[in-house]
This record gives sequence, C-alpha cells and structure tokens, in this order.
Amino acid sequence: MKKALYLAYQILIAFPIMLAATVAAAVICMTGCLFDNRFWGYWPGKIWGWLFTKVFLTPVHVHGREYMKKGQSYVIVANHQSYWDAFVMYGYLGTNFKWLMKAELRKLPLVGWACNMSGHVFVERQSAAKSAVSLRQAESRVSDGISLMVFPEGTRTHDGRMARFKRGAFQIAEELQLPILPVAIDGDYEVMSRHDWHAHRHPVHVTFHEPVYPRTTAETDEEEKMRIMRDTADRVAAIIQNTLDRGY
Repeated sequence: MKKALYLAYQILIAFPIMLAATVAAAVICMTGCLFDNRFWGYWPGKIWGWLFTKVFLTPVHVHGREYMKKGQSYVIVANHQSYWDAFVMYGYLGTNFKWLMKAELRKLPLVGWACNMSGHVFVERQSAAKSAVSLRQAESRVSDGISLMVFPEGTRTHDGRMARFKRGAFQIAEELQLPILPVAIDGDYEVMSRHDWHAHRHPVHVTFHEPVYPRTTAETDEEEKMRIMRDTADRVAAIIQNTLDRGY
C-alpha cells in the first residue's frame, strides 16, 4: 500500500512540481548567466537539486564534510549510481563547481542549454582531439574556489557495481596540481536505477573523504605520469568502494 501511495504521489504531485521547477531553474539560470556566470551558474541548480530530493521525499545524509576546505578548488570524484546523483550532488555538495559531462547532454532542451551557459564542460568521448579541447576548457574554469565535478566511470552503473575509473579527471588534477576529493554516493541506485522509470523511497548517504594530492612534477616523464594517474584512479576508486562495502 505504501509503495502504491508513493507512486501515485509521484505521478500526481512530485513530477508536475519538479517539471515546473526544472523549467523555472533553467530559465533563471540562463537569464542570470548573461550577467554573472559564477553565481547564476550554480545557485539555481543547487536549489533545484535540493528541492528535487525534498519533493520526492528522499532522505539525504552527508558525512565527512569537514574534509572540504572553504575556498579550495578540487577535482571532485564520485561513483555514478543513478540520475539521482545529479540532484544529490547539486543539492548537497556545498561548493561551487562545474560538471564534466557527456557532450550529448548539451542538446537537452532547457537543461542542456542552461548547463552550456553555466560554463559546464562537455566532453566529446568519440574524438581524442575534441576530448583534449574539453580538458583544456575544464582547466580554465577550475579556479578561485570553483571545483570540477566528475563521474569517472563515464556512465551510470548497470547493476549497482562500480566500474573502473577512467583517467581524465586524474589527468586534470595532476596538470593543475589540484587535490582530488573522493565522494561516495550510496543509495541512489535503490532510489532510481537506470532500469526504473519512477523513484523508490530509500535513504541516500553522501560521504566525503580526505583529499588525495597530486604526485607528479614538471620533471615527471610521460610514462611515469600515466602510471601515477592510473595508480591514483585505482586508489580513489578503492576509497569509494570501501565506503560502499561497509554501508557508508
């Protein structure tokens, strides 16, 4: 009975409210970004993400926020369980950031347009040359306390298990000498996996971890850089996986 009532609530109340809120947030964001990209490229999305979890009655618990230093730019790395990750990260990350996202998302009406005007970074994964340009854009937009938010698996999990992390986020961190902030998201797969068309009530835990700092220098050769980036990616993935294994 509770599941049926929650489904009816989503269809009749939550979805209509958030459809209207999504349109409003996108329009406000695009209009504001004509004047100030830093403020309007972040706050409408933050309120939108927070509101999404509240309207859908999703309990979100944040742990370890003390590891995030105010005013510091990070490459923020998280596992990717669900579409819900975007709402949770926007609503509860607590720092201004730019997404590193798939280029296809740029074409989404309103949301994609707003993300483009906000200065988020779109990656053309099929082209190495275009990917390199995207990485240069990311490097130019991460400074003065603005961080870069990356899902290094590249896509949502199919079965709840975490895939191996790709190297791009760790390359940016090494080149910019920025700390990597590992964030574990636990529960979003149960809220709405990629196989679902509606949400389920389930608590979500967001756990921040101690930053991982760059290990390369200007003297490090390319082969050694590749090895260090792969080692760092595996180390960060292990930190997040350990959190998921123990249940945050």
